[in-house]
Amino acid sequence: MDATKDYLAGLAAGVATVLIGHPFDTVKVKLQTQNTDAHSQKYRNAIQCTSHILKTEGPKGLYRGATSSFVGVSIESAVLFGAYSQIKANLQGDEVPTGKPPLHVVVPAAGLAGAGVGFILCPTELVKCRLQVQAKDITHAAEQTLYAGPLDCVRKILKNEGINGLFRGGTATIMRETCGNMLFFTTYETTRYHLFTYFGLDPNRAKASQTNEAVPTQSIVANTLLETGIGVVTGGLAGVAFWSGVLPFDVAKTRIQTARNLSTSRNPLYHLRLIHKQAGIRGLYAGIGPTLTRAFPANAAAIVAWELTARMLHMSH
Repeated sequence: MDATKDYLAGLAAGVATVLIGHPFDTVKVKLQTQNTDAHSQKYRNAIQCTSHILKTEGPKGLYRGATSSFVGVSIESAVLFGAYSQIKANLQGDEVPTGKPPLHVVVPAAGLAGAGVGFILCPTELVKCRLQVQAKDITHAAEQTLYAGPLDCVRKILKNEGINGLFRGGTATIMRETCGNMLFFTTYETTRYHLFTYFGLDPNRAKASQTNEAVPTQSIVANTLLETGIGVVTGGLAGVAFWSGVLPFDVAKTRIQTARNLSTSRNPLYHLRLIHKQAGIRGLYAGIGPTLTRAFPANAAAIVAWELTARMLHMSH
């Protein structure tokens, strides 16, 4: 399999993820920071938070930090899906596919790919979070370090915190991505196998475009629609599994990356204990509403984009 095609398919998944998921992510970040930031706007719930953003900033407020996300998530997805496919293929070696996902291959491949993207993703997530939480209202303007945009944010971080500052929250990000992607790909591969089997499709079959068989156009269209529907379900469930399992790490990461006091500990376990002490279990799952609301459509879009691009590039996975 051509590795370049693996990474291109992953890139398409990243673009789809940001287009669908970024507004939900903005709401999630604001809800996560309000429990620990005395100066931030307080929201009752995700709906009230969304309403406030639309009222004060308009629709563009929901896409604050999106430029950074497009760069970060696109690269992340290209590396994640590309590395996962390559590592999985190498671990399988000459093993004959049985159709059922080999979890002894899927889990380590997902974990290794996740750890790699966690390192790459940290600087862009840092910039995104800081842009998302900065207030625009005059009341807080004097207390905030406002950034004109992603490049201005990077410049000020380098000036005030050095290169090390760009990797603030890196440990939490790597922990989130490693554990989360183990859950993601295990859920995806398992549900995909069972749904393909249920509908009488072969999970290992070559795409029609890869064979010399004469396949009726009607059958190709029907199978493509069915596979797209399966992609929506498997991607959505995989996304929910990811965030349900690792949201506390994400809360700790957000707190570390948006802390006003630069001497704040970067140890995610320290912050998890502190958040639990201050806000209980609810604090550890701050933003779970918009997170899970985002998780299904954003990851469904990612998987569909990944699979359709792979199909267009005459790949199978």
